[in-house]
Amino acid sequence: MRGTIRQATSSRCGRSWLSALVLAILVALTLGLGESASGGLDALAATEGADVRPPEASGGNVPGQALGNTSDSQFWREIRRGMEGTVSIPDKKLGVLIQSEGENWRAIRNGPLSLYGSWLMLAVIALLALFFALRGRVKIDHGVSGRTVQRFGLVDRFAHWLTAVSFILLALTGLNVLYGRYVLLPVLGPEMFAALTQAGKYVHNFIAFAFMLGIVLMFVLWVKDNVPNGRDLKWLAKGGGLFGGGHPEAEKFNAGQKIIFWVVILGGISVSLSGLALLFPYSFSFFSGTFAALNMLGADLPSNLAPLQEQQLNQIWHTVVAIVMIAVILAHIYIGSIGMQGAFDAMGTGRVDENWAREHHSIWYARLTGRSGRGASGQAAE
Repeated sequence: MRGTIRQATSSRCGRSWLSALVLAILVALTLGLGESASGGLDALAATEGADVRPPEASGGNVPGQALGNTSDSQFWREIRRGMEGTVSIPDKKLGVLIQSEGENWRAIRNGPLSLYGSWLMLAVIALLALFFALRGRVKIDHGVSGRTVQRFGLVDRFAHWLTAVSFILLALTGLNVLYGRYVLLPVLGPEMFAALTQAGKYVHNFIAFAFMLGIVLMFVLWVKDNVPNGRDLKWLAKGGGLFGGGHPEAEKFNAGQKIIFWVVILGGISVSLSGLALLFPYSFSFFSGTFAALNMLGADLPSNLAPLQEQQLNQIWHTVVAIVMIAVILAHIYIGSIGMQGAFDAMGTGRVDENWAREHHSIWYARLTGRSGRGASGQAAE
């Protein structure tokens, strides 16, 4: 009996020593691999920091301290800069082994672009809230008359709402790409956030064409009424009547609406072109062409951009223009909803109250009805 116990104890001790030995070997291998990886990284870092020497200085030796006995930083710079065009396969983009501009793009996108973009949008919301608290809703000075005039027809309102709804969907899905991982991911969780983002991607890609159509329709329908003139300067000087003191004279579109119109048209064209370049990658060279044109005017910009550099610039420009447009449209939504009495009716039903039309668009009202419209001075508009 004692022999049996002694044998069992000896067997357990043997297994314990064997387990300890195996564990020690695994630890040693892990430490050895870690030191090897660290040494490889140190060697790569050494090649980055070495002196620049021409390629022929290597004397036929293998460049790089990791595998050879020379440190040829010029060799590594060529790899990082890319050797596009030297590969024999049709896709010349594969000639770039390390694209260092990608890190610059990432730093800009996740750094100042995201930070300052959020500041701009939050600042606009805060200013609108402050203005509403101090000024309140801009009311019709003479009250609602109960009589209306036609301001926009069915085609005008279709163009407006097609552009407006598509822009809101594009803005929401685009903001999710930029800020969703910080705002929505902790709330929704990985699975739901992934499903929402994937659906948003398809919405963003296809609704973009509806937005482009809306831009074209708005331009064709309203460009003739949005040409700036001297009267717009007077309207801007008086703040559009938002701060009291009567309403300055205005035609069908006042100076503020003209500014929004051109921001939407020009910004919409720009964001659409950059969006197409992102939707169909490596098919356009907008920045190379633009930089080449600017260089003819005396600029010094790189005009021979790699396809991947074009994509990175397209993404940054797309985001910048979109954020600026969002900030402007936030102010437009405020004025057209809670900010001004009677303003929503223009695009809601197409008809506006006569007193609203007379006060805010006196010249247009006078031409429409043949009646006298009165501006801030109380004089007849025509």
